[in-house]
Amino acid sequence: MTVVSSVPDFALLGAIFTQGDFSNRLSTAQSLTSSQFNLIYNAFSFAIAAMVASALFFFNAQAQVGQRYRLALLVSALVVSIAGYHYFRIFNSWDAAYSLQNGVYTLTGAPFNDAYRYVDWLLTVPLLLVETVAVLALPIQEARPLLIKLAAASVVMIATGYPGEISHDLTTRIIWGTVSTIPFAYILYVLWVELSRSLVRQPAAVQTLVRNMRLLLLLSWGVYPIAYLLPMVGITGTSATIGIQLGYTIADVLAKPIFGLLVFAIAVTKTKVDQASSSVIETSHATELDVIPTPAQS
Repeated sequence: MTVVSSVPDFALLGAIFTQGDFSNRLSTAQSLTSSQFNLIYNAFSFAIAAMVASALFFFNAQAQVGQRYRLALLVSALVVSIAGYHYFRIFNSWDAAYSLQNGVYTLTGAPFNDAYRYVDWLLTVPLLLVETVAVLALPIQEARPLLIKLAAASVVMIATGYPGEISHDLTTRIIWGTVSTIPFAYILYVLWVELSRSLVRQPAAVQTLVRNMRLLLLLSWGVYPIAYLLPMVGITGTSATIGIQLGYTIADVLAKPIFGLLVFAIAVTKTKVDQASSSVIETSHATELDVIPTPAQS
């Protein structure tokens, strides 16, 4: 009799994030000059500082916005906190992957772990989508199905992009990169459409900020596929390593701390508009009560 185990096959899950032979990847630099190594080293360091500082800011800034917008800032804080942790791991992995010998940084044999970045995206991209929808304060009947569709697409996008990232041959990278581009384009299209639709429902003071949010989404998200494409256009080895790691890091800083600051600006502005509207309503109500004749007056 065959016994079927109810224990999950964690070996299969582990295989998803198997690094393989790091030295044979299309995007691996066999050696780096001190300036090249330190450029990426300092970029990772800057990303850590940006994530930690913005996390502290977003956690404390919740008191400055209305109750209905605090979820957006809480999610912003979670996003940069998660990213900060993973950048710390990426930083350490980079430092372990290369060592200085005779003035040149060469591979140590310890693989640079790209899985940290992809696990970070797997957690933070759905949260970024929640953050975007939350600050717009869309009706729940619109927000819930929208988030489900976008979150599902983001998981597919990241999961299919990873095999191409760690691939040793160009064909594999092209295939998985193409598959990953489909949900990527879908997410950007839906976000652009929904942000455009929301403009008519936003106060005049917020509309410019929402337009800027659309542009920042295009700018930051647009960097990711450009970096991913580098080995496909013949840029491999050292140039690919520098371009990919620098590109991803710049995109992450734009898409997380900078995007979060824009979310904060929208939340603050909408809070002021809400408070002004409440004051007008209260004043109007008080005026109406003043003009209602009392029984004695009548």
